[in-house]
Amino acid sequence: MPLAGDDQLPQPDLVATRGISIDARPSGVWPWLAQLGQNRGGFYSYDWLESLAGVEIRNVDAIVPDLQIRTVGDDVNLAPDVALSVVELEEERHLVLRGAVAPDGTDVGAPYDFTWAFVLHPRPDGSTRLVVRERYAYLTEWAAALVEPIEMVSFLMTRRMLRGIRDRAERTASQAPAPSQPDR
Repeated sequence: MPLAGDDQLPQPDLVATRGISIDARPSGVWPWLAQLGQNRGGFYSYDWLESLAGVEIRNVDAIVPDLQIRTVGDDVNLAPDVALSVVELEEERHLVLRGAVAPDGTDVGAPYDFTWAFVLHPRPDGSTRLVVRERYAYLTEWAAALVEPIEMVSFLMTRRMLRGIRDRAERTASQAPAPSQPDR
């Protein structure tokens, strides 16, 4: 199905789409998405693997307002010196990140262009389907040799990230006070 951000990279060489059902409304999932990033709340994935890679990621277990992505143009760091830029943002609907640039905006010379979309689909029962899509367009002849092995690691990391987001959103939803009932 078409998703937000697909038009940012209309002719990708590789597309990976993954999803998870979350027993929380989009409003309960969104704050966790809005603080993704090495420079924010982490990626809710494997701390030990992220530490091993030396990317200094700290995954938080609470909503931290100061870590929230606010607008198109904000940076979401993958590592201290590599950032993606927010190119589309509709609160409680979708977040689309693009490219690999240094925090100062300079191109890091990646051999591919890249988008990473996080899309929330509300369901009639009050739950949410979170769909994540990665799109890669190869800019060099050898880009596939780099991207395709990385995509296998991305599969494992994204799977854990989706579960991390689900677990946090469901825990937060279960701790929310029940709506008050009118007196009878």
